[in-house]
This record gives sequence, structure tokens and C-alpha cells, in this order.
Amino acid sequence: MMMTTYQFTAQIEKDKSSGLYVGSVPSLPGAHTQGATLDELQENLKEVIELCLEELSQEELDNLSEVIGFQQICISI
Repeated sequence: MMMTTYQFTAQIEKDKSSGLYVGSVPSLPGAHTQGATLDELQENLKEVIELCLEELSQEELDNLSEVIGFQQICISI
């Protein structure tokens, strides 16, 4: 059986109230998790991505959006 490799971009934030790292994968609906350390978050993200991929059909996999990047925008008010 041929194995396909997928690459995803995760958005990572640190929750100020809990101190936890929170990660989400914008191109994969439902892929979000948290961890006490960045290493734990990465392992948790891998696990949740695998679970999400198991639920998608091949057509859905072929049509996932590609995240190009994130852009910071500064606004003074």
C-alpha cells in the first residue's frame, strides 16, 4: 500500500489565563488542541490531524485548502 504524506500549517497561540499553548490547523476543520509545552502541543496536533484525516474521503483530502501563511496587521486606534 502506498503511503501519502501531508503537510499542514498550524497556528499556535499561548492562552494567557491558562498558560497553555493552543494550536489549530486552519485548512483542516476540527483540528485544534492544546498542550502544556510546545513539544506536547506538537504531539497532540499530530494525533488530532491523524484523527481528522481518517474521517475525510479521498475527494475531501484532495480539495483541502492550502495555507500560504499568516500576516500581522497593525492598526492604531
